[in-house]
Amino acid sequence: MLSSHAAGDLVRYSELFPAMRALDISVERAAEVLAAMSVFLDDRSSSFENWLERKLDGLADGIRQPTESWLRTMRDGGPRTKPRDPATVWTHMGYVRPTLLAWSQRYDHLREVTRDDVLAALDELTGSRRSNLLVSLRSLFTFARKTGKIFRNPTSGIRVGQHPYGLAQRLNQDDVDRAAEAATTPAARLVLMLAAVHAARTGAIRTLLLDDVDLSNRRLTIAGRTRPIDEFSHQILLEWLDHRRTRWPNTANPHLLVNQMSAHGTGPVSTIYFAKKLCGRAATLERLRVDRQLEEALAHGPDPLHLASVFGLDPKTAIRYAENARVLLATSIEDQDPASRDEPKGPQPP
Repeated sequence: MLSSHAAGDLVRYSELFPAMRALDISVERAAEVLAAMSVFLDDRSSSFENWLERKLDGLADGIRQPTESWLRTMRDGGPRTKPRDPATVWTHMGYVRPTLLAWSQRYDHLREVTRDDVLAALDELTGSRRSNLLVSLRSLFTFARKTGKIFRNPTSGIRVGQHPYGLAQRLNQDDVDRAAEAATTPAARLVLMLAAVHAARTGAIRTLLLDDVDLSNRRLTIAGRTRPIDEFSHQILLEWLDHRRTRWPNTANPHLLVNQMSAHGTGPVSTIYFAKKLCGRAATLERLRVDRQLEEALAHGPDPLHLASVFGLDPKTAIRYAENARVLLATSIEDQDPASRDEPKGPQPP
C-alpha cells in the first residue's frame, strides 16, 4: 500500500481492505498503524447513517424530521443533553417505529398525534412491550416539545404503573455445582467467582482493572466499591493472574480480564465473550449474581441498608431484595412449623 506512496497522499479504507484481506492481514490493525502515520482516510459510509436511513424509510416527512433529530441528539448529544449509548438509540427506535409507521398512514406531522392515538397504540400491547413503547414515545414527544416541533405533549399524564417483579428463588445446589464444573479455564473460574461471590455484573467485570486488585491488603474494588478478598477469591485471582502473565506477558491492556483479541489492545473484552459463559445452564451469571444477593439477605436478615452497603445497590433495588428475602424466610418458617399447618378437626380415633 505504501510502495507508491508520495508525500501528501492518503491511503483510503476502500483501497486497504481488499489488499489486506487478500493477504489475510488484520485490516483494523493496519488501519491503526496508517492512522498513527497520519496517512489514512476512512472513506467508509457510517453504519449509523445507513441504519438511520433504513429505519426512517416510510415515515411521513412531518414525522420523519423530528424523529431524525431526536435520534441524532440521543447519539451525539446536544445543549444540556449528554450523548447516549448507540444501543439505547437503536432500542428506542425499535420500540416506536411500528407505531410511527401506522401514524404516517393517517397524519402528515407529529403535531397531529393526539392523546387518544397514544392510548390506542398502548392498548394493543401488554406487559413490558407496553411500558417500553410509552417510555420511548415520552422521550420522543418531550424532545419534540422542547425543540418547538410540536405544541403539546400527548404522552403527558399517561402512566403504565409499577413493573410487577416476580419472587426470585434461590438456585438449587445442583445447578450451582454444574456451573462450577463447567468453569474449566482460569478465565471462566474468575468470571464465575466475581458473579457468584461478589455479585458483580458483567459490565463491572468487563471494566475491572488490574489496579482494582490489591492482593497484599486483600481488597478488591468493583464498580467503585471496595470489598474484602476471601481465601477462595484470593486463590482464583492468583490462578488467573499467573495464567494471564504466562499467556500474555507483553500485553499493555490494563484490564484484569483479557482474551486473545483484547490482549492486543487496551480495551475490555466484548460482551459476546460473556454470552458464551454458562450458556444453556440454569445458573447463568445473572442468576448467580441475584442468588448471591439473596443469600446475603437471608443470612444477615432482610435489611436493605445492609444490602446497599455490601453490594452498592440503589435504595429501590435493596428494598426489593429485602422484601423478596422476607417472603422466602416467612415461607420457610411456615413449612417448618407444624403448628402453622391446618390441624384435623373433630375427635380423633385412639
